[in-house]
Parts: sequence; structure tokens; C-alpha cells
Amino acid sequence: MASPQTQKNLSRHSSKNSKAKQEQTSPLLGGCCRSVKTVESTVSTLQPHQLQQRYQSLEVKVAGLEKEVQKQTELRVMYKKKMERTQDYLKYCLQIAQENGILDLIIHSKAELQQSPLSVRTINSTPTSPLIPTPLHHHPSLADITHQAKINGWFINPSEIQLEEKIGQGSTAIIHRGTWRGIDVAVKCLSTEFFSTNTNGVEFFAQELETLSKQRHRFVLHLMGACLDPPHHAWVVTEYLSTTLNEWLHGPGKRSKDRIVQLPPFKDRVMRALEIAQAMQYLHEQKPKVIHRDLKPSNIFMDDGMHVRVADFGHARFLGEDEMALTGETGTYVYMAPEVIRCEPYNEKCDVYSFGIILNELLTGKFPYIETQFGPAKIALEVAGGKLRPMLLSRNDGNQVEELVDLICLCWDSNPSTRPSFATINRSLKSYAKRVLQSLN
Repeated sequence: MASPQTQKNLSRHSSKNSKAKQEQTSPLLGGCCRSVKTVESTVSTLQPHQLQQRYQSLEVKVAGLEKEVQKQTELRVMYKKKMERTQDYLKYCLQIAQENGILDLIIHSKAELQQSPLSVRTINSTPTSPLIPTPLHHHPSLADITHQAKINGWFINPSEIQLEEKIGQGSTAIIHRGTWRGIDVAVKCLSTEFFSTNTNGVEFFAQELETLSKQRHRFVLHLMGACLDPPHHAWVVTEYLSTTLNEWLHGPGKRSKDRIVQLPPFKDRVMRALEIAQAMQYLHEQKPKVIHRDLKPSNIFMDDGMHVRVADFGHARFLGEDEMALTGETGTYVYMAPEVIRCEPYNEKCDVYSFGIILNELLTGKFPYIETQFGPAKIALEVAGGKLRPMLLSRNDGNQVEELVDLICLCWDSNPSTRPSFATINRSLKSYAKRVLQSLN
């Protein structure tokens, strides 16, 4: 048993150890508590207005980030649309190349190179010439149309035609005034290059003649005959008409904001629109229906009595009931329907769209899109995107044009199924002429 002195020493030693342990742990506990107390002190010392400022600052930062996210999203959408439009345009160019035989020419040339024993061409080697399908006069399409021409009496020997001055020129043909059996005629002479660079040239030539030869309407250009000996004598002979709707409305020369001739009377302009609609109804109601696909004022001629003749069926084609067409080689951008620009399937309603542009041009007396600085490609992209149409005549300009403006908007609607038929258009224009035009006399 320990003595009282020993117990006293042990008690003193235990007390010292306990105190030492407390001293070792107290700095940690003291530091942690001090940190908590510091935070609590900081929060407690902030005034309400300071908290509000910090909150507002965070709100500004969040709003800025949200705005940046929105901007990036819009940029992605914009770039996606631009890419889609570029793809559509490239697709259109590809269709043009295919329809005009350029792709076939490239493929044939490549195949010719691969089959040639000379795999390497020297600098002095001569380039291959374009492939010309020969003989053209034995082509099945041409043989059929020649047979029809001889049976129906419109086959013409080139020696019967006396060519006079040139009166027009397009991308594939030159038009001359000519004389045939003592009467003035217009002679459309397809170029030899058209057949040498276009593997489907004979089919296009035969298609145009077949379309024209079947037309019997006072407002459709009359076919007199044809010379059927391509590539040098591929001639379409029609009645001679010296004026186009474009010249009648705007005068000679290029597109301009300034009027160089007096605007024809309002009644006459409406009646020309009615005549065009009657011709187009006749074409669309044939079986199979004929769609023009390049309806524009320069393809509409005027006779001596200033009545119209719908002409130039180089882009026309026959379309069966409920059939849709899909080609990229049709029309002029300014008058071209958006679905055609986008190379989507389309039907005869593409002609209705073109008519809507023409009707508005007749009412305003101004070239389509002349108020903009856009070129054809820009116009095409904007029209295809549904963002652009020509400037309409103000509904407050008098002459009771509200009904016609509504008709125009229906004709050039982005949705082809919304566009009226030419039968409906004719009824509307005839009713308008009876009710309104007579009251203006």
C-alpha cells in the first residue's frame, strides 16, 4: 500500500498530464471556433443594402451568361440555315449540270481517259472534243416528232425559210425574223453548242415541238412548223410578234427604277392579266396537263391588237394527274416559285406563283424587287426562305385594288396547296372586270 506521500505525488503528476493534454488540444479547438465566429461576425456585420448589392451583382452576372448562351444558340441556328441554303444552292447547280449534260460529259471524258492506252498526257497532246451524239436525225424522239410533223403538215425544209435580222437571243438559241411562203415568221434557231454540250438536247427540242404542236388557243403562241435537222437546222417556226409584255409594260432596255414609257391604262393591264390566266388554264387542264415552268413577261408576246400570246415552251413539260416534278433546270429566279428554287417536288402551282409576280408587276408597273439592291442569287435565297416578295400596290391607291392584292398574295403563297387554280383566278378576274372596270369607264 502506497504511503500518503506517494499518493500525493501521483495525484500531482496526473493533474499535470491532464493540464498538458488540454493545452495540446486547445489550439485546434480554439482555431476552429475562431473561424466560425469570424464568418458569423462577417455575415452579421453586412448591412441589408450590402447584401442586396451582392445579390444584384450575381443577378447581372447570371443574366450576362444567359445572354451569351442565347447569342451562341442563335449563331448556331443562323449558321445551320446558311449551310442548308448553301446545300440547296449547290444541289440546284448540280441539277443544272445534270440536266444540261455537263455531268455526262465529265463522266464520258473520264471513262475515255481511263480506257486510253496513254495514261499520261503530254503538254503537246490535244484535248478531247465534246462528245456529240451522232447521228442526231436517227434519235427516237426526233423520229417520232418528224413523223407527226409530216403527217400534220408542219414539217418545213430549211430551204423554204429566208432568215432576216436577229430579233432576240437566249442562252440556247437565236431568234430571227424570217419569211416563209410569203408571210413573216419568227424562227428560233437552236445553237449547235446546245446539242454538243447537252446529251438530252434532242429530247428537249422534241418536247418543245410536241408541246407547241398541240396548242390551239388564241392566247398561246401559234406554231407554223419546224426544221428537224439538228444540230445545224433545229428551227422552231412560229407566228411573228414584235412586242413582248415586258416591252409593252416597261419599254425597251434593261431593268430600271425610272419609267421610260407611259404606263398603260389600268383596265388594259388587268385585261392582259386575264388573258394570261385564260391561256394558263387551257394549258393546265389538258390531259396530261402542261406546266410552263418559265412564265415571265419576256416570254409573253403581244399581237397587233395588244392581246397576249404565251410563248417559249423550252422548259415546259407534261405532267400526269397528281404527278410531281423534280428538276432543277426551270425558270428565272425573279419569277421562280420557292419550292422550285429549293429543288423540291412541285406541280402546276409553280406557274400560279409566277403569275402572281406578273400580276403584281402589271398593277404596280414596276419590275419585281427593283426596290432592293439584291442580285438574282440573293433574291433566290430570300424567296426560298419565305422572307421576300415584291412590293405590293398600296390598298389606298384607289382603283379598288384590294381584291387584286388579296389574289396576288394567294398566288404567291409559300404553300403551293394554298395557291388557287387558274380556273379560280379566271373567275375572280372576270368578276372584278365586270364589277369594277366597267364602273371606271
